[in-house]
Amino acid sequence: MTEDVFKAQLNTSNFNDFKVGWRSPSNIALVKYWGKKPIQIPANASLSFTLSESCTSTEVQFSLADSPSFDLVFEGKAKPSFHPKIQDFLDRISPYCSFLGAYHLSIDTSNSFPHSSGIASSASAMAALALSICSLEKELGGLQDEGLFFQKASFLSRLGSGSACRSVQGPMMSWGVHPELNNSSDLYGSVFKEKLQDVFKSYKDSILLVHKGQKSVSSTAGHDLMKGHIFAQSRFEQAQIHLTQLKSVLQNGDLEHFIRIVESEALSLHAMMMSSHPYYILMQPNTLAILHSVMRFRQETKIPLCFTLDAGANVHLLYPESFERQILPFIEQELSLFCEHGAFLSDAVGNGSQKIV
Repeated sequence: MTEDVFKAQLNTSNFNDFKVGWRSPSNIALVKYWGKKPIQIPANASLSFTLSESCTSTEVQFSLADSPSFDLVFEGKAKPSFHPKIQDFLDRISPYCSFLGAYHLSIDTSNSFPHSSGIASSASAMAALALSICSLEKELGGLQDEGLFFQKASFLSRLGSGSACRSVQGPMMSWGVHPELNNSSDLYGSVFKEKLQDVFKSYKDSILLVHKGQKSVSSTAGHDLMKGHIFAQSRFEQAQIHLTQLKSVLQNGDLEHFIRIVESEALSLHAMMMSSHPYYILMQPNTLAILHSVMRFRQETKIPLCFTLDAGANVHLLYPESFERQILPFIEQELSLFCEHGAFLSDAVGNGSQKIV
C-alpha cells in the first residue's frame, strides 16, 4: 500500500458544517522505537499496550470558511502554545485531506490526566484529532470502509506524533514493518491480531510520576541523535529480535520472559540516550530507586511485577490484574515515596478510541 490511497477524492457539493468528537487513549510501548526517517517513518518496528484511562477527549466543530483556519481551547482555556504543533500537523496532512481547505476548525480538547503529569499526551491528542478529521471525510462520502477509516486515522496521527498511530485502536498495536507481523506497515499502526493469552488482556499499568516537569531533551531531539549513533544499527536489530520473541510470549503467556524483554527494552532506550553525542540522562535518582525496589520486590515475592520507561523519568509498572491486591500496597507504602508529591496513576489495557459526539 502506498500513501496515495489516503488522498481524498470528494464531491464538494456535500460540504456542510459538521461537529464530531473522539476520546483517544495514550499507549505504552513494550518494544520501543527510537530513531526515525523522514517523514515520521520508524527505524524499527514497535509494539504497545493501548491504555484505558489516560485519554484525550476532543470535539471539533467544522465550519465552512473561505480559507483554512483553526482555533483551540484546552480544558476551557485558549492555548496559543499548542498552535504551532497543530498548524504543522494540518500542513503535513493537507495533501491527504484537501477538503480541510474549505473549513475552519474549532477544537475543544481535554485530558483525563493532568497535562503536566509526565504522560505524553501528544499520542492521544493527535489520534483524537485525526479521527475527528476522518469522521468529516466519512460524512462527506469518503472512508466508508471501516478498515480504511481506521488505517487513515492512524496514518494521519503518525504525521502529528509518531506513537499516536498506535493510539487509534487496541488492545495492542504495532507500528513499523516486521517480517513476522501480518499487514505491518511503516505508514500506520496495525492491531496485533495474533493469539493473545487472556492474562495480557487485562494487564494493569500503574504510572509513577517521578517528575512532572518538561523534559530537558525532547523526544524529537532524541530521535535525531540516533542519526550516526555508534550503536544505532545494533539497537534497531535488537528491537526487531525482541518483537519476534515478544510475539511468542504473548501467545504462550510466559511472564518471566515478558519481563526480561520489556525491561531490557526500557533500559536499552535510555542507554541510547546516555551514549549519544551529546549524551543526556532523563532518568532521575528516584527513577533508579524505583527500579531497584521493583527488582527486589519481584525477587522476594516471586510476583511478576515489571517496569518500563518512556523517554522520561516516570515509571510504568505492568502486572497481571490478579496480583493487584499485593502490588498496590507496595506502590502506596514504598514506591509513592519516590514520586513527586506521592503521585501515581492507575490504568489498564484498553480497547482503543471511542466516538463521543
